[in-house]
Amino acid sequence: MRKIQTLLFALTLLGLNVNAQNTVSTSEATKVVFAEAGGPGLLSINYDMRFSKTNAGFGFRAGFGGWALKNSKLLLIPLGLNYITSKNNRDYFEVGAGTTIVSNNKGDGDGPFESSFGFLSLGYRKQPVDGGYFFKASLTPVFGKGFFWPYYGGVGFGYAF
Repeated sequence: MRKIQTLLFALTLLGLNVNAQNTVSTSEATKVVFAEAGGPGLLSINYDMRFSKTNAGFGFRAGFGGWALKNSKLLLIPLGLNYITSKNNRDYFEVGAGTTIVSNNKGDGDGPFESSFGFLSLGYRKQPVDGGYFFKASLTPVFGKGFFWPYYGGVGFGYAF
C-alpha cells in the first residue's frame, strides 16, 4: 500500500510540472459533458469544468450512473476534484480523486458497490482548445469498505465547450 501511495504522489508531481506559458486562456471556464463506461460511475453521464478561465488546471466532475438488473437497482453519483495539464493544449494528463455515492435497493451490505466508495484517477484526455469532441481513458483505482481494486479503469466520449 505504501508503494502505491508513493507512486501516486510521484505521478501527481510529474503532472504538475508544466510551463505556465502553455496554458490557453479562454473567455469562460472549459466545460465537458461526457458518457463514461467504467470509471467511478460504472455506466455514467458526467459534467466536468475547470475552476479558472483556462483549458488546464484544477476542476471538478459530477455525474450519475448505475444500472438495473432483475431485483437489483443501483444509482451511482461520482463527485471528484481533478487537475489537468498539457504541453500542446490538445493532449492532457489528468490526476484526480473523489467519492462515489451509492444508492442500492438491495441494501445487504455485501460486495464492492453496496456502499459509497473512493476513487483515484490517472489518465489521458484528448480535448480541443476551442471545443469539440472529447475523449478520455483512465486508470481509476477504487477503494471502499473491505475492498481495493487497483486496476480498474474507464473510457469516456463527449463534447467540450
